[in-house]
Amino acid sequence: MEIRKVQRVGHSTLTVSLPNEWVREQGIKPKDIVFIIPERDGSLKVMPRHVAQREEADEYIVNADACIEPGMLERIIVGSYILGRDVIRVISANRIGKNHVDEVRRIVQKLIGLGILEETPKSILLQCSIDATKFKLDMLIRRLALIASTILSEAMQGFKEKKYDLVEEAIAREDEADKIYYLAVRLLLLAQVRPAVAEEVGMVDLIFIPAARLILQYLELVADYSEDLAREVLEMEVYRNMLPDDVVDRIFHLSELAQTIFQKSIECVFTRDLKVANQLLEMRKVLEIDSNR
Repeated sequence: MEIRKVQRVGHSTLTVSLPNEWVREQGIKPKDIVFIIPERDGSLKVMPRHVAQREEADEYIVNADACIEPGMLERIIVGSYILGRDVIRVISANRIGKNHVDEVRRIVQKLIGLGILEETPKSILLQCSIDATKFKLDMLIRRLALIASTILSEAMQGFKEKKYDLVEEAIAREDEADKIYYLAVRLLLLAQVRPAVAEEVGMVDLIFIPAARLILQYLELVADYSEDLAREVLEMEVYRNMLPDDVVDRIFHLSELAQTIFQKSIECVFTRDLKVANQLLEMRKVLEIDSNR
């Protein structure tokens, strides 16, 4: 950090000089234009023209012809969305193939706020119209945790009560978990590079961002594993009647204990209650012992 003294020039104009090293690095010359942006915390952001133009770039181009592996285009679009890009154009030198078109349409359904704005044989224009600052990160964490918990709960309830339509509903919920996860990670990365966004979404303490990213990743994994469990329940439907009631009750009891640990762990994220956190670690040991019997 450098300190500069504010100088008066003329009757009412106040000026401050720019750091010489920064001026040299950015190649700024007399009469060049710089952009000054007031931030919500009261600071000013000074950007050279080339940086401002880069930040305001209209489109991120994805060459579909280079996406030769199945799912590659879909993953690039997800990555672009997570990185905060609002306008994505998928192009092809000849014609965008049906498989690529299907990938685009499929992934658009999984990314909140992203839609197809324009489509031609050689180009598909995607735009994200959602205002990320309208969401609070703690709300998204709680929402993702609730979805993951519900998938597990419905899968196990369906297993115990032989309600396989409930298990199918649990599987269908995983898409919603993906949507919330992608949006939350997009929000985190934007908060990391834009202090104003961090304040809007409730990330006052920026050191929490890496921890929040890890929490989101584990929550998404819980949702994925719960979906896998639900699919296993469906596959073993023909064998369900062969299981003794005491075995079913034992499995269900273990799932309830896991649910309790999971739900209380989420509350600990926000309360930061160390005593409860320690108790949950002890409960985890009990769960491991019980599951190995």
